[in-house]
Amino acid sequence: MNAAPEFSRPIRLVRIRKGPLRQEIVADSGERATLARRLDLVALDRLSAVVELARQSDGTVLLTAAFSADFVQSCVVTGDPVAGTVSDNLMLRYGSAEQEPETSAEENEPAFEPLSGDVIDIGEAVAQELALALPPFPRIPGVSVESELGADAEPAREPGPFADLARPLGRGDG
Repeated sequence: MNAAPEFSRPIRLVRIRKGPLRQEIVADSGERATLARRLDLVALDRLSAVVELARQSDGTVLLTAAFSADFVQSCVVTGDPVAGTVSDNLMLRYGSAEQEPETSAEENEPAFEPLSGDVIDIGEAVAQELALALPPFPRIPGVSVESELGADAEPAREPGPFADLARPLGRGDG
């Protein structure tokens, strides 16, 4: 069972005529809250994008977008909130499975997405790119594992299942 995307903005392909279709999209508070849960964010304060869909001569549809977001993540060292902002661009080419290029895309070529049906969900495309643009290991500036533990301290380690094997055997242990 597939859950509906949190930030869904479906565009029917019949709406994309000769000229490009341009749309500005903004996530409302409910969409931001559920998307924040999906992306493991403390909060998603803002998400907006300007998206353009254009038919290409080969029958594919090119999606280009510029998006920006304000968010709060948890510091991987302290767990405290870390505010962040991201602005990025994306390009995706949509087409039938038969239109997918056999070779890997060059660096400046857009990624290919197979179409399933007659709709492109531009909101979900932006949400997926946001997930890729988020810092993978957010930290409060100046905080490191060493600074939290002290310069000479070693991180505390849980005894593993083989801890007893690391002890030297004494007389009578055996």
